[in-house]
Amino acid sequence: MTMKPFDAVMFDLDGTLIETAPEIADAVNLTLHEVGLNTVTQQQVNDWIGHGTLELLIQALAYTQSVSDQQVRDSAALAGISATFNKHYQACCGTRSYLYPQVRETLNALRELDVRLAVVTNKESRFTQTVLDAHSLTALFDVVVSGDTLPVKKPNPAGIERCLKRFNTTRERSLFVGDSSIDIATARNAKVAVWALPYGYNMGEPIERAQPDRVIEDISVLLTA
Repeated sequence: MTMKPFDAVMFDLDGTLIETAPEIADAVNLTLHEVGLNTVTQQQVNDWIGHGTLELLIQALAYTQSVSDQQVRDSAALAGISATFNKHYQACCGTRSYLYPQVRETLNALRELDVRLAVVTNKESRFTQTVLDAHSLTALFDVVVSGDTLPVKKPNPAGIERCLKRFNTTRERSLFVGDSSIDIATARNAKVAVWALPYGYNMGEPIERAQPDRVIEDISVLLTA
């Protein structure tokens, strides 16, 4: 009989399960073009991913206008530009994203072992659901916590805490898997183990610098833990 490695595994989404950066960049640049600003590079968008799409848009607007993030937040124009971005990103979701290696196979295998699975992401719920549906992943997760599900988001541990309570599992038998220092800080704040993948975004920094408990090549390593 195969022993399950953990009772619960919680995953970040962007840069961990799904490569979403190309379509996020498409939505950002369509928005910037529509409001008469210069576009940005894919690498810049990659480095801004992590705090949710609104924060990413704010950083793009600040960069292209050579102003501070706070000036963008205080701008009367932000609400309208954000609505424009939301329109473009909803249309782009699922068009150029793809699963990382071994994701579907590993999630299915973990479910067969009766491991409880969750997504804890800072992406807003409307986009989280669209991306999960686009890649037929929705049914594989018992819980999905998005950036607007709770009053706070990562690195606040509330999303992990919600999952632990829902699953009625211990911290010692739970694991968080992510790709950024935000994910590692979230797991540390929740006092659960954290493993990291090296192929994500992490604001352009090597994930090893954030000192996860383990760096893994892909998520199939969970099956041999």
